[in-house]
Amino acid sequence: QVQLVEPGGGLVQAGGPLRLSCAASGRTSRRYVTGWFRQAPGKERQFVTVISWSGDTTTYANSVKGRFTISRDNAKNTVYLQMNSLTPEDTGVYYCAAAGNYGLDPREYDYWGQGTQVTVSS
Repeated sequence: QVQLVEPGGGLVQAGGPLRLSCAASGRTSRRYVTGWFRQAPGKERQFVTVISWSGDTTTYANSVKGRFTISRDNAKNTVYLQMNSLTPEDTGVYYCAAAGNYGLDPREYDYWGQGTQVTVSS
C-alpha cells in the first residue's frame, strides 16, 4: 500500500504561480509512476501530467504544456507540480496518483491522494 498526501493547494490570482506537492509513504520501495489529475465541478477527472520513476520521461496535457512542470525527488518520496501562468480554467481539485505502469488513463492508477483544491481568480 502507498499513501499519498497533497499539500499546497489554495487560492491564486490569474497569471500567478502555485506549487503542489505529493508526498508518498508506505510501500515506497516500489518504482511507481506518478501522475497528476484534476477535476473541475461538474466535469470528469482529466489527465494533467505524469512522470516516470526515474524522472526521465514526462507527458503533459496540451492545456498545460509550457506552463506546468512536473518533477520528483525520490530521496524525499515527493513529486512536485509547478504551475505557472494560471488561468481560471485551471481551477479544480488536483489529485496525485501512483501506478506501476506509465499511462495517462486514471483507471490505470492504483493509489490516489485525497486531492487539494486549486482556485484561480480572474
